[in-house]
Amino acid sequence: MAADTRPGATTGPKPGTKAAAKTARREKAQQQRLQEEQRRQRTRRLRVTALVAALVITVTAGLYFVFRQAEQSPAKGYDVGSPGIGKAAPAFDLASSAGGTESLAGHKGETVLLYFQEGLGCQPCWDQITDLEKAEKQVKAAGIDQVLSITTDPADLVKRKVKDDGITTPVLSDPDLKVSKEYTTNQYGMMGTSKNGHSFILVGPDGKIQWRADYGGAPKYTMYVKVDQLLTDLKAGRKA
Repeated sequence: MAADTRPGATTGPKPGTKAAAKTARREKAQQQRLQEEQRRQRTRRLRVTALVAALVITVTAGLYFVFRQAEQSPAKGYDVGSPGIGKAAPAFDLASSAGGTESLAGHKGETVLLYFQEGLGCQPCWDQITDLEKAEKQVKAAGIDQVLSITTDPADLVKRKVKDDGITTPVLSDPDLKVSKEYTTNQYGMMGTSKNGHSFILVGPDGKIQWRADYGGAPKYTMYVKVDQLLTDLKAGRKA
């Protein structure tokens, strides 16, 4: 018999028949499978979202902790390069921001703190000098007669920076790294060996090194040390 093609007519099984019941069960099963798949997809999306959120929170918290630790206690340790304690400090004669040149020999009989730093691209390095100047009494009480900073930047740029920041400490220019390499202070910076890191070397009246701290090395690459921490490390290092 020909199929009924009149408007509103259905091509499915006749209601109430076994075929209709079977079709209904199949359609219901398909709908249940579709709903189950949709639930699984939603669950997967929620799990991925939760995982990403947890990862973001963990990374953010980790970075916050690192930066807070660096801010509150920027240096809990340091390397000691060569030449080390007891060795003769290499001589130098470098252009100074104060005008003319400055030599280590010119400070014979004094205790000199040499501060090798990264230079113009590192504002915390200059803040270090400023804070040492503000703590002049504590620095003198630690037995330091003179602080000299050494950077690999050109003398004219160093002089301009010192003037802009109101720094009175002599900052010496070592553009060819001759002195920095002799002290190996260019082994502790973020910029490879082309610049210094953040190194302090205490030279005694006899020209020998009494204490040394290379703070700028990996993995922390510290470019600032609180003056109190610096002097505490210096005192402990000299005793040792």
